[in-house]
Amino acid sequence: MGILDKAIEMLGDNHLPMMDARTRLLQAALSLVANNGQTGGLHGLAERFAEAGMGNLVHSWIGTGENLPVSGAQLQQVLGDGHLQQISEETGLSEPEAANQLSDMLPDLVDKLTPDGRIPQGGAGNMSALLDHFLGRYH
Repeated sequence: MGILDKAIEMLGDNHLPMMDARTRLLQAALSLVANNGQTGGLHGLAERFAEAGMGNLVHSWIGTGENLPVSGAQLQQVLGDGHLQQISEETGLSEPEAANQLSDMLPDLVDKLTPDGRIPQGGAGNMSALLDHFLGRYH
């Protein structure tokens, strides 16, 4: 089982129907929170949500309480068409489908990366560190 397979297993089987699209979508989700990623890491993603007036959503995922849901339309508003178009091209999913499926995955991913209820001081780490983080939970 590969690194991404284990990370996907950690998030559960109910997120996406196809493994290939699921793997690519997980990579896209990780690139949104990675320090060297598309949005400036977890801090940058939280700022984007705040700028869109939805800071309460991402803060619920970071905090220790219940994760508030985010819709695909809300995620599209936060990320903008450019990011979703790129994710759509990378995953082979339509933009609305990618947004909807990413909206199911992202709250759990952010929650699992912030178990202490806050963003780690150095951020979530780069893509490699994020994958190591997932693997470390199973060793």
